[in-house]
Order: sequence, then structure tokens, then C-alpha cells
Amino acid sequence: MQKRGPPTVAADYDEVRSEVKESQERSLEALKSASAPDARSVVTELDEGLTPGGEIVSEELIVQVVPQAADEFTCSSCFLVRHRSQLVRERNGQSYCIECQG
Repeated sequence: MQKRGPPTVAADYDEVRSEVKESQERSLEALKSASAPDARSVVTELDEGLTPGGEIVSEELIVQVVPQAADEFTCSSCFLVRHRSQLVRERNGQSYCIECQG
């Protein structure tokens, strides 16, 4: 007959270890006590950095769209309009430029 010792307790490997838990609590307390700027001051600072003096600029951008010429193509990889001299290959109705070589 074998002598048995006290029953073993199963280890819960999902439970957070006490030293890790204490470290997390200290980190949380440090974050809470840290002085962080409020959202308004950050937005104001960003606005002032974008335009001189922080004034609001309302400009309308006007762009003239030029249609694709007969000697140009749109690359199916980079989607840039290129001159026909940069065409490397066409496959299944798709054109590829020399830089992409799709």
C-alpha cells in the first residue's frame, strides 16, 4: 500500500499573477495622475499650426480636367495616365506601364 500525500491543487494558468497585477495597477495609477492636455487645447494648437494666426481659410480649389489623349493610356496597376511609349504590355483589355510591368 502506497502512502498518499495531500491532494494537489490544479493551477489556474489563466489567472493573472499577483506581481503582474500589482504592476498593472501601478501603471494605471501613473496614467491617471499624469497631466495630459485637454482636447480643446490640442485642437486649438493644431488649428494655429495649420494657418498663420489660426484664421479659417475658405478657398475653393478649381481644377481643370483634361481628357485622356489618343496617344495615352491608363495603367491598370498604378492608375496613372501614361504616354503610349511607356506601354509594356496589354492583357485581357488591361494596359501596364514600364514601371509596373503588371
